[in-house]
Amino acid sequence: MKIRITLLLVLTFSLFTGRLMAHEPNHSYLFLKIYEKSIEGRIEITAAEINRELNTSINEEIVEAEVNSLIPSIQKYFLSNLSFSSAENKYPVLFTETEMLPLDDEADNVVFHFTLDGVNEIPESLVIKYAAFFEKKSDHKGVLIIEHNWKSGTINNHLQVTDIFTSSKTETTLSTGDDNLLKGFIAMVKLGMWHIWIGLDHILFLVALILPSVIRRNENKLENSSSKWIPVGKFKPAFLYILGIVTAFTVAHSITLAIAALGLVDLSSRYVESIIALSIALAALHNIKPIFHSKEWIIALLFGLFHGFGFASVLGEKGLAGEFVSLSLLGFNVGVEIGQVLIVAGIFPILYLIRKTKFYPKLLIYGSIVLILISIHWVIERFFEVNIPLGRFLDSFL
Repeated sequence: MKIRITLLLVLTFSLFTGRLMAHEPNHSYLFLKIYEKSIEGRIEITAAEINRELNTSINEEIVEAEVNSLIPSIQKYFLSNLSFSSAENKYPVLFTETEMLPLDDEADNVVFHFTLDGVNEIPESLVIKYAAFFEKKSDHKGVLIIEHNWKSGTINNHLQVTDIFTSSKTETTLSTGDDNLLKGFIAMVKLGMWHIWIGLDHILFLVALILPSVIRRNENKLENSSSKWIPVGKFKPAFLYILGIVTAFTVAHSITLAIAALGLVDLSSRYVESIIALSIALAALHNIKPIFHSKEWIIALLFGLFHGFGFASVLGEKGLAGEFVSLSLLGFNVGVEIGQVLIVAGIFPILYLIRKTKFYPKLLIYGSIVLILISIHWVIERFFEVNIPLGRFLDSFL
């Protein structure tokens, strides 16, 4: 099932991103990250390609010591076959670090990280010359992938190919984006939406908040078990109420996301992720035994603060901290809110339709218990940094 889902996602993604390419034989890969005032990149190449072109003898299963002794000569080779320039300037390549990248069922890769010197302002266009590995293998291909360029709306891209260098085409001119920042803003909105949709802990927290939204606890008739819950009368007020709770969640995580993105507070991800998991349990416990009577927004507001720190780690991982900060934060938060509203809009009508059934109170109670158990499992794994065998069983269903 997971394989089918993955294939479906890849095929769907390809409809929007154009050509897709994995690491293939006779290919080298040039990745670029274009930031607000700097350009970084890396070259990924197999040991076999290096051996053929430079007459070296690196094993297919790379031994780091072997590569380390050859790094200067390999870097020198790249410097004579790779260049970046604009109409005004040339940007020397400065290598920063080298790492070994094991690939399943393939030859290992060597990865050369670099930065471009003298980039104080991103030029409107960048001329890239790449002539590596063509001399002894005319059918070799150099694949150019723009991994990050905020202004063109490219964020965390590993699959969409920008251009391909061949023995007959060793130069390309890359447009780095115009002064219209709308593409970057839209990309951040999409990133916020996507992060909510793939963040199971965030979704389960929302589910815990949504479950009691279509029924009300009858505080006056607790002695009669059949009358503990009263279905809400109208759709609109109940729907607006849960949207208000979700908005409180957004307001809270927007505050801490901004604080973390600006570097004002830096919390350990171990504690943040543990508290995020714990928030699911407490929201679900509130459904069984109210903590804040008819004030679920307090739970959303309180734990939304910690979810914001979790979101901040996403921006940091994608290299977005400090880049177009205001627009990045606004776009990401808008995306998160849209993603949450769509989740609520998808779940709430179903719950509203079944709210009057005898089954629904049981769904609320037992569903909340399941959420508590999942939450406890995650808290233990995240806080103590252990892998519980039960996790693999749960992952097969979640």
